[in-house]
Amino acid sequence: SIAILLYLARKFKTPDHWYPSDLQKRARVDEYLSWQHVNIRGKGSKLFLTKVLLPLLTGQPLPPEKLEGVTEELNVVLKQFEEKFLQDKPFIAGSEISLADLVALVELMQPVGAGYDLFEERPKLAEWRRRVEEAVGKQLFQEAHEGILNAKNL
Repeated sequence: SIAILLYLARKFKTPDHWYPSDLQKRARVDEYLSWQHVNIRGKGSKLFLTKVLLPLLTGQPLPPEKLEGVTEELNVVLKQFEEKFLQDKPFIAGSEISLADLVALVELMQPVGAGYDLFEERPKLAEWRRRVEEAVGKQLFQEAHEGILNAKNL
């Protein structure tokens, strides 16, 4: 939960880049964390539910037009994410990784786990993902996402 992440960042002496003390950088993190609930999380989760869970629960194949609509909704917010939040910066809040980047990438891995490679034709997004993975460590990243990345094999 976002509330728990912010509580932990405030309570413990975490490196400043996770939740910056600089008010402008912190505002960028807060802005993203507020925006993502109904955008990246909302649309990414909807694609995951539509493509993986609904067919699994109902035993019925997914109508292609339903998937197309859900995918287009996600594509719209991915474009907004790149243009508004990433812009030409390495990370959401600037030159260093923050909680906003962690939350963003975790949410984006849901559609990837459903078999939608949203990084494939988005070089800016793919480069940002690579930077986030390197910042947290590739092995830790893989361990953290192992379950969701295997969800399409249910």
